[in-house]
Amino acid sequence: MNHTLRQHILFDLDDTLIHCNKYFGLVLGEFFELVHHWFGAQQLSTDEIRQKQIEIDVAQVSRTGFSSGNFPYSLIETYRFFCRKFNRPIHLEEEQQLNTLGLSVYEHEVEPYPGMVETLETLQREGHRLYLYTGGETAIQQRKIDQMKLSTYFDDRIYITQHKNESTLEHIIRSGSFDRSATWMIGNSLRTDVVPALTAGLQSIYVKQSNEWVFNMVELQQDPGKSFYTVSSIEEIPDIIDIKIKKEQQERSLT
Repeated sequence: MNHTLRQHILFDLDDTLIHCNKYFGLVLGEFFELVHHWFGAQQLSTDEIRQKQIEIDVAQVSRTGFSSGNFPYSLIETYRFFCRKFNRPIHLEEEQQLNTLGLSVYEHEVEPYPGMVETLETLQREGHRLYLYTGGETAIQQRKIDQMKLSTYFDDRIYITQHKNESTLEHIIRSGSFDRSATWMIGNSLRTDVVPALTAGLQSIYVKQSNEWVFNMVELQQDPGKSFYTVSSIEEIPDIIDIKIKKEQQERSLT
């Protein structure tokens, strides 16, 4: 591929290339059962428990970034909230049980989304340069990367950060001397993938998931124009990028 047409493509990891949110959902199901067992199902609805947990979880992530301690913290603090509300004693062994349950979410086997390998291979074969940009703790994210053998596609072009936001992405773009007009950010989070990318003047593809984490959902303040695309499957990505390149080639040939 002509190097002037080669694109630089940054991929998010969790719930873009591999499953993540569904494991949190499974653990939350166990958490709701425990709380109902301890407090009585008549006293507390699942929705009431879930809303409090979301409130605590989102506030904590906003404060500390993507830390493995946030999820178990949200379970314990939700438990404490309802203990206080219903004048029920707080038991240390129950808190320890919730901490173990919360951390178990990181022990699940890594499972790719359909078309992950084919999509990455197609883009690599077409001469594009691929990068991985993921939020979380290095040890946890690296385990997923190793299990999926993702360095085959990303080599050492991997960025792991606990604070995935506009300033972090801007630092990556500046330090790597990226051509913004030929750089893409692909991910499932409007908050940490799409908005920072559009703010930085990049193209962005939003991989819309059916059951999205509340933290990821924000309103797009600016009109994204022609730089923003929405897909429901990563398998759609190579065609979008290919069409954009061909369109640019046509425009150049006319000038």
